[in-house]
Amino acid sequence: MASSSVMQSTLVSPVTRGFTGRQLNLVPAKCAFVPSLSRRSASLRLKCMAEDGQKEETSPVTRPTPAATPEPIPFKPTPPPTPKASTSFFDVLAFSGPAPERINGRLAMIGFVAAIGAELASGQDVFSQLSNGGVPWFLGTSVLFSLASLIPLFKGVTVQSKSEGVMTSDAELWNGRIAMLGLVALAFTEYVKGGALV
Repeated sequence: MASSSVMQSTLVSPVTRGFTGRQLNLVPAKCAFVPSLSRRSASLRLKCMAEDGQKEETSPVTRPTPAATPEPIPFKPTPPPTPKASTSFFDVLAFSGPAPERINGRLAMIGFVAAIGAELASGQDVFSQLSNGGVPWFLGTSVLFSLASLIPLFKGVTVQSKSEGVMTSDAELWNGRIAMLGLVALAFTEYVKGGALV
């Protein structure tokens, strides 16, 4: 029973046990690393001090050579996977989807430039232009540019993947918003004034 309690206390003891070349000492030993100061040897020595009249022992511990240690690999975080764009009809044409504001903005940019250009050329206001044969042109242009905007979205191509440099997808959104406001302001001003703006 006594040997069992000594063995259990030795196994759970946080103190390192001494080891000689021939036998295992079950007596706890105090160990410390002692660097060697000689230039001939680039190693460390492990010095164990015995207690209760035991002999001291030293054993060499070699340092790893610089060539043997691998170089640390730089940490490169992987970007999170980008979710694939939905090609569902209801997702593309949803109120917060990618199509409605872009298509309306593109049509407003074309409509504002065409309205101002026709007004400068003929002197007619927007309402006169529409009543004098402008409706078929308006409908044809709307269908053409709407389809041209929807086809890439249904294929899964995002607008952000195609934006570079100065003409980014955000710049297109802002230009479209300003063109929508400009077209409404042009029509409202001509209605209040009662004739062409220019």
